[in-house]
Amino acid sequence: METRALGETGQESTVLTFGSIALNWLEQEGANQMVELVLDHGINHFDVAPTYGDAELKLGPKLRQYREEVFLGCKTQEREYAGAARKIDRSLDRLGIDTIDLYQIHGLEYEDELDTITADGGALDAIREAKAAGKIDHIGLTSHGDPGLILDAIDRIDDLETVMFPLNPVVAGKDDGEYDYEAVLDRCEAEGIGTLGIKAFAKGSWPPTDELAEADRPYANWYEPVDTPEAIRERFDFAAAQGLDTVVSPGDPKLVKMVLDAASRSEGMDEARQRALIEEARHDDSPVPEQLHH
Repeated sequence: METRALGETGQESTVLTFGSIALNWLEQEGANQMVELVLDHGINHFDVAPTYGDAELKLGPKLRQYREEVFLGCKTQEREYAGAARKIDRSLDRLGIDTIDLYQIHGLEYEDELDTITADGGALDAIREAKAAGKIDHIGLTSHGDPGLILDAIDRIDDLETVMFPLNPVVAGKDDGEYDYEAVLDRCEAEGIGTLGIKAFAKGSWPPTDELAEADRPYANWYEPVDTPEAIRERFDFAAAQGLDTVVSPGDPKLVKMVLDAASRSEGMDEARQRALIEEARHDDSPVPEQLHH
């Protein structure tokens, strides 16, 4: 599978990253089989978080077995020093490893959160301390909120090495500044910051819970995903063609094989088809940047 430099981290990531939240919905044996399947497709970048149920525990056995082959991203939603320091140690313990390759401030949504994170006694102090101690190698940020806030974070965190944010034809077609993730992509390219795309396979928001109960949703995603091989291939090719370093696979295990196949067979997407996809999606409901917690 194609690899791309992850900013200036020195990591060459496969153009598809495995979103390990999918493991949370499987028993351990199924989780082991899924990790083997992902590795068989050549994927070398995995992403996990402590908020993904048991995903860290389910990933642990195979991660330890294939540790040298996996560049692992993990995250924290803690905003202050003590909580972040605790979460780093807890993730290392649950995963059963010594070092996390990329540790990301997870789900930045509000300016005052950024103030807390970057202040003395904020989460960033704990992350930098863990980096100095060899517990983590690289520092990142994830957000599906306001692109302007991501740009602000890049200004204020001078050792930020990667950013994860939404990119798909729905948001690409919006003219409103609150959807201007292209500006984030451009800034990251200019500054050598790695880029990871999420929500590439989002079709739209789920219907309200009074129309479709959460338990009745056919997929475990926070949004309604595209779910045919053709649509998944188109969405993957579109995201990869935007210049992202890597695209994160969706959270439902039922979609993972189709996404692996799409990424394995990808031949890119020309500009005319990209424009056509954006036009088709221009009036769709965007599942971001609503206040989502994924």
